[in-house]
Amino acid sequence: MATFRGVWPALVTPTNEDGGVGVEALRALVQHQLSKGVDGFYVCGGTGEGIYQSTDERQLALEVVQEEVGGRVPLIVHVGAVATRDAVALASHAQAVGAEGVSSVLPLGATSIESICRHYELIAATAPELPFYPYTFGGQVDAVALMRRLLDRIPNLGGSKYTGPDMHELSQLVALRDRDWTIFSGMDEQCLPAAMYGAAGCIGSTLNFMPGVYVKIRAWYAQGEWARALELQLQANRVTQIAISAGLPGAMREILRMLGIDCGEPRLPNLPLALEKRAGLRTALEEAGFGALAAL
Repeated sequence: MATFRGVWPALVTPTNEDGGVGVEALRALVQHQLSKGVDGFYVCGGTGEGIYQSTDERQLALEVVQEEVGGRVPLIVHVGAVATRDAVALASHAQAVGAEGVSSVLPLGATSIESICRHYELIAATAPELPFYPYTFGGQVDAVALMRRLLDRIPNLGGSKYTGPDMHELSQLVALRDRDWTIFSGMDEQCLPAAMYGAAGCIGSTLNFMPGVYVKIRAWYAQGEWARALELQLQANRVTQIAISAGLPGAMREILRMLGIDCGEPRLPNLPLALEKRAGLRTALEEAGFGALAAL
C-alpha cells in the first residue's frame, strides 16, 4: 500500500460568479503551490468546502486538479458526505480518475463507533485499490479506539488525518502500525510538534497561502535545525491566528487575492470577509511579516 509524507495543502476550491467551481483560479492555485514544493494535495476537504458542493462539482474539482498536477504529486480526495451513497459514488470516481487515496470525515449524526465503522467500510470497499484515511478530530471520538477497530475491518486502511492538539493521541495513532501507514497532522499550528511525535506529513488550510513555510519547517526538523523550525512555526502561527480571528474561510480568500489568485467567496454557510474588514486584515498581516512567509 502506498504511503505518503510531507506538506499537503487542504486545497481551497475557488468559486466562480455563479457559485460553481472556479476552474481557472483552481488551476492557478495548484500551479502556485506546486512551485513552492508541496508534496501532494488534499482535495475537497473541509477547507475545500466539499460537503457544501454537489457531487458533480466535487468530481469536476478533482478532475481539474488531476489534470493540472499531471502526476507530479499524489492526490488524496475527501469524499465525506451526509449521504453514504454520495460518499461511495465519490470514492468510486476518485479511484476511476487515478487519485492516490480517499478520505472521509466522520458521518454526520453517527451515534456509535459501530455506525462509523459501517459507513467507513462501505466507502473503503468502493475504492479497494486506494488507501483509505479517516479524518478524525481530537476529542470528537476516541480516535485510537476507532482506528484499532477499523484495522480489523478495512483491509486498505492507510492511516488517518488527525486534526487535534493532543500529541499523545497522535503518537498512539502513529504507533498502531509500523508499515504501510501514514498519519497526517491537521492543525497547522502543530506542524512541528506533530512531526516530532511521528506524523509523516501535514495537511492544512494555511498551506494554501504560505506552503513554503511548512516545507521549510519539516526540512529544518529533518536536518536537526529544531530551533530554526520552531522560530518559523511561531511566525506562521501569528499569521494563522490573524486569519482565524478574521474568520478563516473569508480571510483565506482575501489573502489569496493578495497573492494574485482570486478564488471568489466561500460557499454558505461559510461567510465572506466583510468589505470593511479587508484593509484591517491586510495591515495586520503586513505587521506580522506575512510577505516574507508567503515568499518562501
